[in-house]
Amino acid sequence: MKTIKNTLVIAFALTLASFTTISDKKVNVKESTITWKGYKITGAHEGTIDLKEGALTFNNDALTGGHFIMDMTSINTTDLEGESKGKLDGHLKSADFFGTDAHPTADLKITNVVSNGNTYTVTGDLTIKNITNPVTFTMDVKDNTATATVKIDRTKFDIKYGSASFFDGLKDKAISNEFDINVNLVF
Repeated sequence: MKTIKNTLVIAFALTLASFTTISDKKVNVKESTITWKGYKITGAHEGTIDLKEGALTFNNDALTGGHFIMDMTSINTTDLEGESKGKLDGHLKSADFFGTDAHPTADLKITNVVSNGNTYTVTGDLTIKNITNPVTFTMDVKDNTATATVKIDRTKFDIKYGSASFFDGLKDKAISNEFDINVNLVF
């Protein structure tokens, strides 16, 4: 009797599992884009970061997870040209900001997803400069695309350069602690 009961439980579990399809959908890094925008008292700068690899996990058609690796050595300013662009790109790669020689990548691992149709509240562990902090944002998924804007407090990742929270007397040279990452994924 016990063997029959165990067999029925296993058969029932397998039947339920057959109705669930969990799949990883690899992100097309060449068609996907990541843009950033950083703010300062006197304006803003913006640019791009290359996605090195990524995948979204779905249970049937519902987003349940994912993982992404960004190539921080690719950080690029798009609102400047010439010497000014070269200086800012170099400074962003320096230890004052992302320290790309020692920390060439940043990654995001999705840890929780709450669905509201095709819009999801996503929480993940973001690692920049080997420091991990949680981030929460909204992601829209439609067909084979996903979009999100993530607001990041750079000081939580030991990026304090130009922060009025840590340095006095910066006046109009202060840089906002938060910057935006806009993600457009194609999978």
